[in-house]
Amino acid sequence: MSTARLYTILDLGYVREADAVSVTASLLAGGADILQLRAKTYDLATIERVARKLLPLCRAAGVPFILNDHPALAAELGADGVHLGQDDGSLAEARAFFQSAFPAPHSPFLFGRSTHSLAQARAALAEGFDYIGFGPLFPTPTKAGRPAIGLQEIATMQRDVGEKIPAFCIGGITPETLPQVLAAGARRVVIVSALLQAPDIQAAASAVKTSLSAD
Repeated sequence: MSTARLYTILDLGYVREADAVSVTASLLAGGADILQLRAKTYDLATIERVARKLLPLCRAAGVPFILNDHPALAAELGADGVHLGQDDGSLAEARAFFQSAFPAPHSPFLFGRSTHSLAQARAALAEGFDYIGFGPLFPTPTKAGRPAIGLQEIATMQRDVGEKIPAFCIGGITPETLPQVLAAGARRVVIVSALLQAPDIQAAASAVKTSLSAD
């Protein structure tokens, strides 16, 4: 996690379940450092079914597999971590849940938090999260209705938070906007729709990874 630069998300809002394996394989082959499964409107049975297909791919690639929400399922699957939104409870609650329900969860287990302001980013660090997402930087259909926070606080966030835990800028980032995001001080990014909707997902991911490595 400490060296990860490109965080990718297999979002079932963009990818059909039937294509989940092939798209994941392309993201991993393109250089994804982390892969998260996000399925906001799907039932747990579907999420588990897809996760059990993706987890071996991530294991083979040596890439952490993160489940969005659903900490119980994440622990049961032996995922590498769980990502929690601002309304998904505290870190202490999540850790207590794992300790009581799963005395020996997969270790090390990563807890990530979505943050939408500098104050929330600092709070997540103070709370003890292992990494954060910071955004959305730009308007994005992935977070419909959530206002973009822009680029002006990236440098401060990176100094105050990103130097201590991995901090991934997220939200509407594309290969075209990536240079300005990096120029604003970002060191790590999450890219979702621009990769999942690319004609050649592997090539698109590889190009982004090259840009991040060159920065």
